[in-house]
Amino acid sequence: MYDHRKLGRELELFDTDPLIGAGLPYWLPDGAIVRHSLEEYIRTVERRAGYRHVYSPVLGKRELYEISGHWAHYSDDMYPPMDLGGEQVVLRPSLCPHHALIYRSRSHSYRELPLRLAELGGMYRSELSGVLGGLTRVRCIQLNDAHIFCTLEQVADEAAAALELITAAYHAMGITASRYRLSLPGAGGKYVAAPEMWQRSTKLLTEVLDRSGLPYESAEGEAAFYGPKIDVQVTDHAGREATLSTVQIDFHQPEQFDLHYIGADAAKHRPVMVHRAIIGSVERAVAQLIEQHGGAFPAWLAPLQIAVFPISEAEEAAAADLVDRCVAAGLRTQVFGAESGSLGARIRENRLVPYQFILGPAETANGEVAVRLRDGRRLPAQPAAQAVNHVRALVESHDTRLWID
Repeated sequence: MYDHRKLGRELELFDTDPLIGAGLPYWLPDGAIVRHSLEEYIRTVERRAGYRHVYSPVLGKRELYEISGHWAHYSDDMYPPMDLGGEQVVLRPSLCPHHALIYRSRSHSYRELPLRLAELGGMYRSELSGVLGGLTRVRCIQLNDAHIFCTLEQVADEAAAALELITAAYHAMGITASRYRLSLPGAGGKYVAAPEMWQRSTKLLTEVLDRSGLPYESAEGEAAFYGPKIDVQVTDHAGREATLSTVQIDFHQPEQFDLHYIGADAAKHRPVMVHRAIIGSVERAVAQLIEQHGGAFPAWLAPLQIAVFPISEAEEAAAADLVDRCVAAGLRTQVFGAESGSLGARIRENRLVPYQFILGPAETANGEVAVRLRDGRRLPAQPAAQAVNHVRALVESHDTRLWID
């Protein structure tokens, strides 16, 4: 594995500046492409799974977090309140209180449940300088978050479905989980004091894990303050473990915000809240992608997907037409002409690009292209349209394979 901090800067994906501040990286154009592709992938996956996307502000009144329990149990990790018009507002450490209020803003029938609200939203953690590092530990986090409001009978199926989405996303990204953890409460006052609530939610998550067939370990002291969670762990180049994805069951916040739905009996009932993050923090997900792939990202994530190499100036017009065809197909493509050096030098310079389309006199005359893959494979010349369509199909399906014979 690679150190994402070193490689991310070498590949010009992200950087930092002391005038912006520690733990606040900025994204360079190629890194922004990777991030945008990842965000669009997860939004599409969520839409297909029945999620509805929302936006909510990154600020909230202190009272909001007092109700949710964050102020009592999590304030050490929050930024100090800001006085604004006689009120105190706080940079949010989590999206769940906002989503609880979005749910509460309308009445709901049992027929609407499960209601799945998703957001790629910013949140802020007051991390100490000593623990900050690259993209894995930052102070401004873009979180792939969602909250499912459902009946008690629906909880297990919703949590299991979230685990399946996590597995599919890891496959598409070409990354592997190091282990699965059932995170339980530990000693101390960090956790909401509600023993029966903890027992119910722990039992449900244990059933979900057992049903999934995934190996897991229990870990005391790693739960959220309001409930236990399934943590999907990843490991970095130095062997350090971190949580990337989570599934949580929450009986606490529906109670705190007095959430309800109208049941078949026309009476009010309390929903259960399932928190889940498929790729978790976008920053940490990209860090893991860099370390796993060394910059040789799956084609759908690659900043540049196709490099076009005309052998000489005589093929440059055909190369420009090929680039237009690729761009029209939604593929990120650039031409590197003879002025960029010898063909060998151009190939080496673009070694991380998944596909290299080479145009010589024969290919140009026949409307074909010679395809060279990033892994060194060289394919027979084929019609240009066929090659473009093949790459487009692989990219659109988020396939990690470079080519399918």
